[in-house]
Amino acid sequence: MPMAPSCTLLFLFLLPFLAAVTTSAEVAPGPAPQLNITGILDKGGQYGTLLRLLNVTHVDEQLSSQLKYSYDGITFFVPTDAAFSKLKAGTLNGLTDQQQVQLMLYHILPRYYSLSTFQTASNPLRTQASGAGGVYTVNVTSTTGQSMVNVSTGVATVPVGTTLYAEFPLAVYSVDDVLLPEQMFGKSKAPAPAPTPAWKTKERKKGGAVPKNDVTAAATPTAGTTSSNDSTDVAAAAPEGACVRWWDVIGAITLVGFANLVVA
Repeated sequence: MPMAPSCTLLFLFLLPFLAAVTTSAEVAPGPAPQLNITGILDKGGQYGTLLRLLNVTHVDEQLSSQLKYSYDGITFFVPTDAAFSKLKAGTLNGLTDQQQVQLMLYHILPRYYSLSTFQTASNPLRTQASGAGGVYTVNVTSTTGQSMVNVSTGVATVPVGTTLYAEFPLAVYSVDDVLLPEQMFGKSKAPAPAPTPAWKTKERKKGGAVPKNDVTAAATPTAGTTSSNDSTDVAAAAPEGACVRWWDVIGAITLVGFANLVVA
């Protein structure tokens, strides 16, 4: 049966729209592939301790969910097994469950950073860890030419190593030390000053006031001492600073001479 003229006109009018809908349906992209952080770490081959902690704290689930809806992306500093082995024995076991969560979140920045963007980043950078004092932060510094990137926590400065993945919205960088937040582990201790050498101490005292603890010995004259020498002994017997009269000296010499004559 031939198509009615009105139907033919309607079909011709709708034909362009039908073609457009069909074309768009054919080229519509499928859902973006899900980023698998644990798969990236598994492939790296030296992040077993980190994978265990991510699983125990459920931070791996949090990261996967966050990547689905994040507009800013994520940067993850991942410590190697060797990095965890550098910690003092019992460090991880000594942390509460909440502290282990905060330790993991401290390695995550809530924004995607390529190595080049670290050069223009404004420190301090916020991490995803927080406590009573607010959000925990790090300082990231980069030298010209991206040859060296360091992460400073206040406890230690850690160089950034291998790039495991760097494509928005996720950047994963390997580090050879665990990032320890100052709020949990305290500030790094400055080395104690070296003791002052004994010769410097004596030099400081030389020419200055006599310290209270120092005792100055004073010579005490011996009464009744005579000598066949000149008046030097008589003068020495006088207290220090006293004025010696010349006639006393002459008299003393005369008495000494007279005594010698009598003995002779």
